[in-house]
Amino acid sequence: MPEALVGSPMRALRGTSGAARVGAPARMADFDQGVFWVGVLLLAIGLVMVYSASIAFAEGSKFTGYRSYYFLLRHAISLAAGALAAVLAFRVPLDTWQRFALPLFLVGVVLLVLVLIPGIGRQVNGARRWISLAGLNMQPSELVKLFAVLYTADYTVRKAAVMHSFKQGFLPMAMAMVFVGWLLLRQPDMGAFVVIVAIAMGILFLGGMNARLFFGLLLVLLASFALLIAFSDYRRQRIIGFMDPWSDAFGRGYQLSHALIAFGRGEWFGVGLGGSVEKLFYLPEAHTDFLLAVIAEELGLVGVVIIVLMFFWLVRRAIVIGRQALALERTFAALVAQGIGLWLGIQTLINMGVNMGVLPTKGLTLPLMSFGGSGIVMNCVALAVLLRVDYENRRLMRGLKS
Repeated sequence: MPEALVGSPMRALRGTSGAARVGAPARMADFDQGVFWVGVLLLAIGLVMVYSASIAFAEGSKFTGYRSYYFLLRHAISLAAGALAAVLAFRVPLDTWQRFALPLFLVGVVLLVLVLIPGIGRQVNGARRWISLAGLNMQPSELVKLFAVLYTADYTVRKAAVMHSFKQGFLPMAMAMVFVGWLLLRQPDMGAFVVIVAIAMGILFLGGMNARLFFGLLLVLLASFALLIAFSDYRRQRIIGFMDPWSDAFGRGYQLSHALIAFGRGEWFGVGLGGSVEKLFYLPEAHTDFLLAVIAEELGLVGVVIIVLMFFWLVRRAIVIGRQALALERTFAALVAQGIGLWLGIQTLINMGVNMGVLPTKGLTLPLMSFGGSGIVMNCVALAVLLRVDYENRRLMRGLKS
């Protein structure tokens, strides 16, 4: 694996925090306490803000039985399920994750096929992205994000000797991603498609893909995205609305214009928790895709900056944990950790960019915070896998010391 991309083992270890350094005392925690508590704090803030953002919608909807706590209760159940899933995932060694990487990816592909079958897949607002199981909705694309991390990391390790080759190294993975992308676009779920492709490309690049080939393919991808937009009327309308939301503030620019109003009302310190006006049926999807806008309105710029810094720190720690694993010659674990960092970082960046009017509107939630059962559960599992990588790193380093 090219040292220029991931750094030498000694530099990777020197770049870690004191608690995870090779020379750290034996009484150090078995896993990264910072990652754990930052993750818990983001989940807790998300629970509070989901409740705040959803009260009016829940009280005014016949579907919820006019109960203000409807979304709070469902989100709390998702958090409990995510916590249980995270505990179980943490107990699974990375070798086992690697052994089942391909079967899990194939399961994810099957679920993406099933969601398109009428009677199995559930359609909401023109999109067919959910499978109903015993009254609960599962979104297969959220599972596929983690499965894509595991599969791409395993593929990169197995194909390490031919990663410089377009035919042997890149083409098989590209065909798999094209098929997954086609299934996602049939739903349609452009946001998940962008995230999954970015995860796969990022891991392949970190795993040693030829830089010239990588940037050439990146240009092809950008051209493909441009064609997808050009030949889809609703995507074109989103781009037009994004470029000037005020030209049609009651039409295609409605969501973005109200998100920007929420940011403007929040100013420095916000209007206070629960004081948002935009969540009162003005801002659609306030508790899901546009949760950050409600945070901005109620907690202000200071609150948004704190959230941004927490995500930045979490992604940075994922990259550092990956570099530690690489220094210990645990390539699969390193790529999984950095792939999880890419996943959380890219999805967070897109969601925040959409809320702030920097990127076109996409149906992507804010990781660890927005309402959504499958997303929250898989985010918790991803953090558990990241902590498992760190746990195994520390055990191995302690063994090397002794």
